[in-house]
Amino acid sequence: MQRSLIKLLTGILLIVGFTAQALEIEELGSGLYRFIDDRHRSVFLITPQGAIVTDPLNKKAATWLNEQIKTRFNVPVKYVIYSHNHSDHIYGAEVFKSPHTTFVAHKLSAQDIKNTKMKTVTPDLVFDDELILTLGGSSVKLNYHGPNDGRGSISMLFEKQQTLFVVDWIMIGRMPWQKLWSYDIQGMINSTKTVLNYDFNTFVGGHADMGDKDDVKRYLRYLEQLYSKVIEGILAGQTLDEIKQNVKLSEFKDLRQYEAWLPLNIEGVYERLMEESGMGWRSDL
Repeated sequence: MQRSLIKLLTGILLIVGFTAQALEIEELGSGLYRFIDDRHRSVFLITPQGAIVTDPLNKKAATWLNEQIKTRFNVPVKYVIYSHNHSDHIYGAEVFKSPHTTFVAHKLSAQDIKNTKMKTVTPDLVFDDELILTLGGSSVKLNYHGPNDGRGSISMLFEKQQTLFVVDWIMIGRMPWQKLWSYDIQGMINSTKTVLNYDFNTFVGGHADMGDKDDVKRYLRYLEQLYSKVIEGILAGQTLDEIKQNVKLSEFKDLRQYEAWLPLNIEGVYERLMEESGMGWRSDL
């Protein structure tokens, strides 16, 4: 009986500990915070006039964050901004719904949310290429850079804080996700080159680590080398297995999941090139 009680109490402590670790807020400075839910991240800005929240992530995370904003900062949530159309980042938004809250997204994200009947709040403020939101002496610049990941994926530049927030198509400290599902590889390269022209010192991604502009440059270098090496292999008449054997990119072996995901990254790029770029049916190859 006593042993069973100890096991039960240990299990409860583990659950409590996991919950405490999974949901976390980190201060970035000048009113900006990073919100962590296990493998997912978003940011939010606190000003005297209210809060700007980015991706709500999921209902559990959003409920916890909403309560933290109420109790710790005592300000209303004025804006909720969706980074793109993927449900693992934008579900749970209904937690923040109120008469004084505006939900913001790129028009392609908004279109997809509506068409596929996603179970989140439909955006009521949409934009084409750029939108600047100003609140309490701070501003966030939202930009669409063309295809990169999902539909309507944008960058968010918190100008006063010199912090850039991008979800999924820039990754720091870890390899890009497995076979790069839903990614437009050349679009990711194009978009990353564009945001490197922005004035930021801190980078926050929707997954993995924070970094700086040099870290983003390194990530771009990885993508460019990956893309060019796979193209070279296809042009040389190599099979996918041969390309996997030949492409090492050892400069980046310190990245988490390098061993497991480099072959998957190669396969994802190969499939995009063979299908979307039409290399699979070119008569000269």
